[in-house]
Amino acid sequence: MHSLWRTLDRGTLRDIALVCLADAMVGAAFGAIAVSGGLPPWVPVVMSLLVFAGGAQFAAVGVVLSGGAPIAAVAAGLVLNARLLPFGFAIGDVLGGRWWTRLTGAHLMTDEAVAFVLRDGDPRRRHAAFWACGLGLFVSWNAAVVLGALAGRGIGDTAALGLDAAFPAVLLALVLPSLAERNVPNAALRRASVFGAAVAVAATPFLPAGLPVLLALTGLVLAVRAPAPLPDGEVR
Repeated sequence: MHSLWRTLDRGTLRDIALVCLADAMVGAAFGAIAVSGGLPPWVPVVMSLLVFAGGAQFAAVGVVLSGGAPIAAVAAGLVLNARLLPFGFAIGDVLGGRWWTRLTGAHLMTDEAVAFVLRDGDPRRRHAAFWACGLGLFVSWNAAVVLGALAGRGIGDTAALGLDAAFPAVLLALVLPSLAERNVPNAALRRASVFGAAVAVAATPFLPAGLPVLLALTGLVLAVRAPAPLPDGEVR
């Protein structure tokens, strides 16, 4: 564990700490919202330990608090978390070869952890960033959910705090530097990102939560580059 932290530079450690802080704020809001809406405190706590997926947890609790069936809540969470499937293929190299490290890594996989992995090309730093961010977020998120659940009954309007804005803001701050680099691969990435974001925004008023995010994956079509032509006389 000590070597894990020594592999990362101070800037990366600072960014991970900021992400954990922002995530803790959102976790506290989740616990408070769930309990203030009428759920027992143990529900958001157990859900956070077993599911550990902020967006899916908010979606599932939102369905339950609005009177939806439990199966609808589970479906909402599954649809929203489906975006993690391509993430798993993209960062599979950092999870290790043992079954238990892959299982643990799959549980700790979040948007933020994936963002840290994708912004670095060095295998050792990618591995260290994923596990440092994943473990840090797991601890900070669950601790904050417990505190939020305990304080939930004393908070009136949790939406007025605006804590939900911290989550996308930090993730956007991590992604923008990669999109700003001027090279050919990132030019294609920018086009894909803009197209995917436009599709998601356009679909949001018409589709349930979670589906617009999945539709944004259509932007990947623009990121696929055609193979370079071979010199005359060569065959594949």
